[in-house]
Amino acid sequence: MSDVFLNVVPIFVLILLGWLIVRLDYLKASVGEALGDFVFRVAVPVLLFRTIAVADFRDGSPWALWAAYFSGVAITWTLGHLAATLLFGKDARLGVLAGVSSAFANTVFIGLPLVSHSLGEEGVVALSILLSVHLPVMMIAGTVLMERAERRSSGGPGHSPWQLLKGILRNLAFNPLVIGLVAGALVHLAGVPLGGPFEVVIDQLAAVAAPAALISIGMALDKYGLSGNSGLAVLTSTLKLVVLPASVYCACRLLGLGDHWTAALVLTSSVPTGVNAWLIANHFNVGHGLASTTITITTALGVVSVSAWAFILL
Repeated sequence: MSDVFLNVVPIFVLILLGWLIVRLDYLKASVGEALGDFVFRVAVPVLLFRTIAVADFRDGSPWALWAAYFSGVAITWTLGHLAATLLFGKDARLGVLAGVSSAFANTVFIGLPLVSHSLGEEGVVALSILLSVHLPVMMIAGTVLMERAERRSSGGPGHSPWQLLKGILRNLAFNPLVIGLVAGALVHLAGVPLGGPFEVVIDQLAAVAAPAALISIGMALDKYGLSGNSGLAVLTSTLKLVVLPASVYCACRLLGLGDHWTAALVLTSSVPTGVNAWLIANHFNVGHGLASTTITITTALGVVSVSAWAFILL
């Protein structure tokens, strides 16, 4: 139990610290936005680069890892969508957002520090393999399904699947996380060792990623808050914190993943909903209240969910 306390609680203490910094007006929220940009554009890409460049991939198949995680995502997303449309009588667009809010974990800003602190390098390798496809798969699925729901609601022609895919792929090509992963893969394949002052700089930047990410997400929380759709948000939060990690755990066991990779995936799936749910809501101008309330609830209760799963797994 003490190991769980030492591994999990500091993660959420740093998030709380970031929230208090803004809430008490010690620093402006704009500072948190700048810190978040640094984490997303510099620190985390460098961490992913280093991890992939020196990783040992002999411990398991990436296909089994992807299948295990996205099986859980598919189950949870579907339940969130059906709950919104059938139980709460919402339209298809809010159904899509409910699915996103239920199944889109904050893999970068919370999952990565958590896995790194709890499982070390082997866990980060597993999460890096997941991150190599997580954002493209989730954003493509969310955007295509939302576009389809909008077309059904408005009766308009909408965009063609190719136009949507081309726009998403263009954005991903310039995504810092993708660039860091690809650069690390190229160095790994070329067998180029990291060393000298370059390695020291890489290590120092990578070390900043986890605490800076946690403080920045805490500083961003103040702009979300509890904004509506509370009944549905409680349900999507339950799906996110309970059903998604349980589904991923079962899939990992069925597919025979090793203990470290299973723990990495389940811990990642148990973290709060990512800000991407808000970004999709903002882009399509629907469900801002549901996205923000789910992010707030899951972040407030995430310490309980993560601690429970850490106690089971570690």
